[in-house]
Amino acid sequence: MSQGFKAFSFNTPGSMHVEWGGAKRLGELAASWFEERNVLLVTDKFLSESGLLEETKASMEANGFSISIYDDVVADPPEHVLMECVEFGKANNANLVIGLGGGSPMDIAKLVAVMLTSDQKLSDLYGIGNVKGKRAPLLQIPTTAGTGSEVTNITILTTGETTKMGVVSKQLYADYVLLDAELTIGLPSLPTAATGIDAMVHAIEAYTSAHLKNPLSDALGKEALRLLSKNLLTACKDGKNRAAREAMLLGANLAGQAFSNSPVAAVHALAYPLGGHYHLPHGLTNALMLGPVLRFNMKAAAPLYAELAEVVLGDVEGEELSRAEQFVEYMQNLMNESGAPQRLRDVGVTEESLPTLAKDAMIQTRLLGNNPVQVTESDALKLYQEAF
Repeated sequence: MSQGFKAFSFNTPGSMHVEWGGAKRLGELAASWFEERNVLLVTDKFLSESGLLEETKASMEANGFSISIYDDVVADPPEHVLMECVEFGKANNANLVIGLGGGSPMDIAKLVAVMLTSDQKLSDLYGIGNVKGKRAPLLQIPTTAGTGSEVTNITILTTGETTKMGVVSKQLYADYVLLDAELTIGLPSLPTAATGIDAMVHAIEAYTSAHLKNPLSDALGKEALRLLSKNLLTACKDGKNRAAREAMLLGANLAGQAFSNSPVAAVHALAYPLGGHYHLPHGLTNALMLGPVLRFNMKAAAPLYAELAEVVLGDVEGEELSRAEQFVEYMQNLMNESGAPQRLRDVGVTEESLPTLAKDAMIQTRLLGNNPVQVTESDALKLYQEAF
């Protein structure tokens, strides 16, 4: 008898709505989704002061919602930002949380929704599956095509000068997700490139993950990579191109669903110390480490890279290793053409810090365990040196 599928589970948010301009009529949409009316909207200062939220806020109020806006979220948010947001929400009697922005506001929104109704301490939430009970209703609205945070069950917080910790739990999946690519129109070329590459890293690492790889994540990862690779350069060069922006946002979303169920690996593990020590955007650090890690993983992942070559290049000739090498070369060229910085030295990383970065990368055991090839501290140092 032929062998069937290996048992697997797949989890994702309850419902998603895709609509160009949907944020402008959010009140009408949210009124059909939720009974609660006291909204805490979690975002950042840039979005709050840009005028982007005015029509969204007016729509909410016109449909009977009371809306309080917390806009002090910063990149790589520290714990105190989360706690301030929780207290702000409680003071305003919030019973519905909306995360609107990039990965950081959406990450904060997830945990705020939990902590508005929970007596658990933040320190007890870190790790996998430690959230108990229910949370407040949660809606996520991304404004960048990168993190996929709107569809993941993970929140990453900065816990020290250079360290990060994660909360991973099923309660962090949103009830609803709104994908409105019109919100991404104002994103400049470099952030578009960095967040788009971040999303492609999610798709690639999900497809090659050593653990929990499954047919659904594979299918989503492939389609995500197709959408992202075909539209990245257009979105970078013509930021108002609707078709490209919609494809990028959907691609990032599909990649987020893929890696939420088939977790990411060494690229992310090596990217986190760069963010912690140098406060570089997460998408950019992933982009800088992708090439070296792809080449490092070739000895185990070549069959899978050969399959991904067909996604980005169409019919590819040659033996398996040749097709895999063509895939890696394609990805490297795509990143170079996007205008993203190509070397660690280009973004201020010093050669003297590489051993420290390698040591810190070893802390990311949750991620390194998913890599198709084991990564030692010596390997990590060589990878940083190659990227330097």
